[in-house]
Amino acid sequence: MEGLAVEVFSFSKRGGEMPITSRRLAEVQVKRVEVNRNQLASAIRRAQAYLLDRQHPAGFWLGELGANPGICADYLCFLHWSGNINPDLQNKILDHLLTKQLATGGWSVYEGGPASLDPSVKAYLALKLAGLARSAPTMMRAAAIIRKLGGLERTRSYTRFYLALLGQIPWESLPPIPVELLLAPNWSPINLYSVSAWTRAMLVPMAIIQHFKPTQMISVERGISELFAKPDRKGAVSADRWRSIVLGSLQRFQRHGLIPSRQDALAAAEKWLIDRVSEGCSGLGAIFPSMLQSLIALKCLGHDEKSSVYCRAQSAIAELLVDDDAGFRIQPCLSPVWDTALSVLSLVESGIDPSDSRIQRATDWLAARRIEIKGDWAVHAPHAKPSGWSFQFQNPFYPDLDDTAMVLLALRAARHLKDSDSGPSFNWLLQMQSHDGGWAAFDKDVQNPWLRRLPFADHKAILDPSCPDITGRVLEVWGAFQLDASFPQIQRAIHFLKSRQQKDGSWYGRWGVNYIYGTAHALRGLAAVGVDMEEGWIQRGRQWLEAHQNHDGGWGETCASYPDSRRKGKGPSTASQTAWALIGLCAFPDRDVPSIQHGLAYLLQNQKPDGSWDEELPTGTGFPEVMYLRYDYYRLYWPLRALGCCFQRE
Repeated sequence: MEGLAVEVFSFSKRGGEMPITSRRLAEVQVKRVEVNRNQLASAIRRAQAYLLDRQHPAGFWLGELGANPGICADYLCFLHWSGNINPDLQNKILDHLLTKQLATGGWSVYEGGPASLDPSVKAYLALKLAGLARSAPTMMRAAAIIRKLGGLERTRSYTRFYLALLGQIPWESLPPIPVELLLAPNWSPINLYSVSAWTRAMLVPMAIIQHFKPTQMISVERGISELFAKPDRKGAVSADRWRSIVLGSLQRFQRHGLIPSRQDALAAAEKWLIDRVSEGCSGLGAIFPSMLQSLIALKCLGHDEKSSVYCRAQSAIAELLVDDDAGFRIQPCLSPVWDTALSVLSLVESGIDPSDSRIQRATDWLAARRIEIKGDWAVHAPHAKPSGWSFQFQNPFYPDLDDTAMVLLALRAARHLKDSDSGPSFNWLLQMQSHDGGWAAFDKDVQNPWLRRLPFADHKAILDPSCPDITGRVLEVWGAFQLDASFPQIQRAIHFLKSRQQKDGSWYGRWGVNYIYGTAHALRGLAAVGVDMEEGWIQRGRQWLEAHQNHDGGWGETCASYPDSRRKGKGPSTASQTAWALIGLCAFPDRDVPSIQHGLAYLLQNQKPDGSWDEELPTGTGFPEVMYLRYDYYRLYWPLRALGCCFQRE
């Protein structure tokens, strides 16, 4: 970028949140600096060195994955239910929860967000279990905000599950999940494989637990009856209507021989669970909520704490616990495959030689993680030959399409795969395309909107619909393998993206926050398969990104854009979201535009001397409005990839 003048914005009192457009740049007071190609190359080298220094000797990368403190509260509830109280660990959880409490008294589902009911209730219960008195000022503030938010009556079913375990509400107030429901035939509107993979992994242990109703009563002093918004508790959630519907349907199914008996269903549920916590699996679904519930279910089924299956499940939980100088916390899962693929891709695209031994060690590690057994996904794609990658170290029943696409991009960029080697995974992705033309996360065509009305669907992620961000990534794979828009599958994917574009030109981001993520990856995928980027609908995506650039030159968007679309594209600038926007804008042939120049300057200005960037806000998404994720390495490989993209285009 020799001789290129880049305008850098001074930070205003508005926190860098006011969006700008290229046409408005001249109206903004700026100071001029010169960013030449040598400066950009230096920034890239420092970012590469920092990232390479964090590679594990085995070849992979693994950054910490952060979530809201509600999962620490869940864990303490489990410890009290099981009777295995470790005072030192309890005090660490207590410190963590108190540190995360907001000034308003509650707890949020994301850093910088407002108080939210469910994490606040769970944190309050955990604090009471740890010995804090109801009269303590911190508890009084918490109780007041919880009642203001609706009280226990308004909690979601997954929160009420822990309340029932500890005797704070009756089991009858939870939506029933009979184990027989798990064996409903696949043609039934409600069956185990009509819901998302993560929901499935939670429903099975919850159904087992509901069968046994293993209540562990706690003392009145440690209870939380004061959190009911209505003191007489008549406002407690009732599931009577759903209960009558479910039980009536089950009786009809059993009369016609379509569903087995309760005991047969319980045995089938136990086998399903044990298969997925067996040797070679990092716990049930390899995500904390279902892993913790599996421990409770195993205890209910009679597996004591010394049994091999229980020990495996418990060891998988232990891998998620972090205890260091920053305090105690729990990761919702581990992300080595995702982190490694993105690290390899950013390093190679920014100029590291693919033959470098560190790259080859990483690609060897990735190649060895390929999953070649049929998992849950095969129910909807029975003829597809398994060949994908999961997010975690070992999760063979749940390879996902996003990781598979990212690994293929990384291996292709590092020249690790020949076309013949990549064929099985390439074909698996093709077979997993949904009928609407898009790609989802784990399954094909798990998107019946009617299921969102189910009472236990209040975590708002019961489905696994096709999404623009993953569809864009898969299109990027096709482009890397020299396929273009002449292929029918790609034509269908392009039609999907066109149909899912918002009126303002943006795309929703399911797995990253939010419209910046979705828009950038949709644009990149379209460019990869040779779509004419001058078409009006695609130009609107570019214009949307440029219109939401902040005064400081970066981009940012808060998690608040999920419940409130008026917040889309608005928020303090972050390194990862700025990188996404730059990657999306670099999908267009002309890059000598102010928006790219100013975004690049933002990254260079905010890079630390060691080559990294700071980023405390979560920019990853688990369950919108319920769980957001802070990937520690998003602040490393995404900016590096964006810098590499800008450098190569010079």
